Amino acid sequence: MLSCSSFGSVADVESVKEAPSWAYLTAAVTLFIYQALDAVDGKQARRTQTSTPMGELFDHGCDSVSIVFVSIEFSISTQLGEWPELFFVTTVLSILMFYSAHWQTYVSGTLHFGKFDVTESQLTLVAIFSLSAFFGPQIWAYKVLGVELKVVVFMMAVVMALIAFLSYLRVILGGGGKGKDGSTVADTSVIAPALHIGFIILLAVIIKQKSHTGLYENQPCIYLLMFGTVAAKITNKLVVAHMSKSAMDLLDTVFIGPGLLFLNQYFDTPLPEHILLWIAMIYCMADLIRYAILVCQQISVNLGIYCFDITQRRPIQVSARPALK
Repeated sequence: MLSCSSFGSVADVESVKEAPSWAYLTAAVTLFIYQALDAVDGKQARRTQTSTPMGELFDHGCDSVSIVFVSIEFSISTQLGEWPELFFVTTVLSILMFYSAHWQTYVSGTLHFGKFDVTESQLTLVAIFSLSAFFGPQIWAYKVLGVELKVVVFMMAVVMALIAFLSYLRVILGGGGKGKDGSTVADTSVIAPALHIGFIILLAVIIKQKSHTGLYENQPCIYLLMFGTVAAKITNKLVVAHMSKSAMDLLDTVFIGPGLLFLNQYFDTPLPEHILLWIAMIYCMADLIRYAILVCQQISVNLGIYCFDITQRRPIQVSARPALK
C-alpha cells in the first residue's frame, strides 16, 4: 500500500523517502475497516448459522497475508528504513507471533487471546498511520530522553511481543496439549511446528547475510513479502492441520522460492539476485493461491457447501484425495 524502494544507507535519499499523506491515511482507514470486519465476521456466521471450517480458514488465511503488509506499512510509516535491521526484525517478529498463536491452538485446541491482543494492536497501528498522515513520518524522529520516538515505539512493540510469545510457550510447553500424553490435537510432538517457522526464519537470515549484492538492503519490501508469503502458506497449513487433526509435513513446495535464492548463492550467484527474487516472490504467491483454492474446493465438496453462497447447499461427497502439499 505504501511505496518502498530502497532501504539502504541513510545517505540514500530513497531509503527515507516519504510517501504521500494520503497513502498513510489510506493505510489507517483500510486497516480500521479490515479489523472491524474481522471482528464481526464470526458473529455474522453464527447469526446466519453458517459457521464452517471454511470461514475459519478464510479468517485466519487473510490474517496470515495481511500481517506481512501491515508490518511493512508500520516500518515505512515510522521510517524504520533508516535502520534496515529493525525493519527486518519487525516483520519477522510479526510473522513469528502470528504463527505462534496458531501453534498454541494446534497444541491446546483453543485460540487464546490476551488483554492486549490483535484488535488492540490493529487500533494502535491505525493511530500510528494517522499520526504519520497528519504530521508526517518525521514526527517519529523526535527524541524522548535522547532516543528517537520510532525506536521507542519499536522497543515497546518488541517487549509486548515477547510477553505474548512467552504466554504462548507456557501453553505449548506446559503439558496442556489436547492430544495423547499432552501432545497436539493430532497426537504429534508439540515441538514439531517449531521446525517449520524456524526453517523460514533461518533461510531469511542466511540469504540476507550471504548476499553479495545487498539483496535485502536494495529490495526490502519484495524480500520480506516473499518470505511473508512462505510463512502465510505454512501458517495456513497449520490451521488446516488443527481443523483436520492431522500432522504437518516439514517439506513444502513453497520452499522452492527461497530455495532458488539459496542455491544461487551456493553456486556463487550465477544469476542476478534481484531478478531471481522477483521470480521467487511470484512463484510463492502463485503456490499460496493454488493451495488456498484447492483447500477451499475440498472443504466445499466434503461439507456440501458453496464457497461464496450461503443460500444453497450442494451434495456431500467424500473425497479420497491425498493431503495437499
